[in-house]
Amino acid sequence: MRVVSGEGRLAVVVDGRVVDVERVSRGRFDADPQAVYTRWEEFVAWAAEEPGLQPHEASGPALDETELAAPVPEPRQIFAIGLNYQDHAAEGGLDAPEATPMVFTKFPTSVAGPYDEIPLPAGAVDYEAELVAVIGKRAERVSADHAWCHVAGLTIGQDLSERELQTGPPHPPQFSLAKSFPKFSPIGPAVVTLDEFEDPSDLEIGCRLNGEQLQKARTREMIFSVPRIIAYLSSVLPLLPGDLIFTGTPAGVGFTRTPKRLIAPGDELLTYVEGIGSMKHRFYAGPGR
Repeated sequence: MRVVSGEGRLAVVVDGRVVDVERVSRGRFDADPQAVYTRWEEFVAWAAEEPGLQPHEASGPALDETELAAPVPEPRQIFAIGLNYQDHAAEGGLDAPEATPMVFTKFPTSVAGPYDEIPLPAGAVDYEAELVAVIGKRAERVSADHAWCHVAGLTIGQDLSERELQTGPPHPPQFSLAKSFPKFSPIGPAVVTLDEFEDPSDLEIGCRLNGEQLQKARTREMIFSVPRIIAYLSSVLPLLPGDLIFTGTPAGVGFTRTPKRLIAPGDELLTYVEGIGSMKHRFYAGPGR
């Protein structure tokens, strides 16, 4: 199943059509895309039996991905994992973590849709293609063996980062703030349920800036897999339905290149993950730039 936000309303893509969930469910499920994650297991069971969501039976407008909004628009918590690919740690001259993941947060007001235009603040803005796990069932002290059961699905994310604020000096490093400017956490185009993947742990991921391939890897290269990340996070605090986990970026970011390859006004960034699709963002000069 591919869950989307069509014009801000919860929908499912079936046979290339956007099916409005509130309409098809006759009000059983709310139109709010965020609300469904608190009833995820009930929603999945209903969707499997609902005639209006079956192939060749669905009715609705043809899918236009450029009209989609963020499929998880208001998560309560956004976690992000740093240095989760060996090559990415190496390109920054840093030691990769061994025992536990490096964790920081992104603030929910930074969420954006898969085709939004994004304002650039002053500083050095960089790209980071990431696989994002969406929590569908409260997870607290969950083992890695059972972690996938708590995942509603997977989507694509960009962990956009203003490197000067992130790394300092002259100010202290500020990971969370540097990665939480307006629209610095775009996700989409859909939340794809795990049954749609042959192996949800092994997907091609990458991004292109103005058509040039700058990142390309497979998610099996992550140091800490999605289940290990969930097990670690949930050992400290509960993960809530609708929470997002940005799972880390592979090598190829712009800030460590010589010369640096940073995002400029007018640039177009395409981010993709196998089996989910792609996002495309154009950037413009924001206030203070």
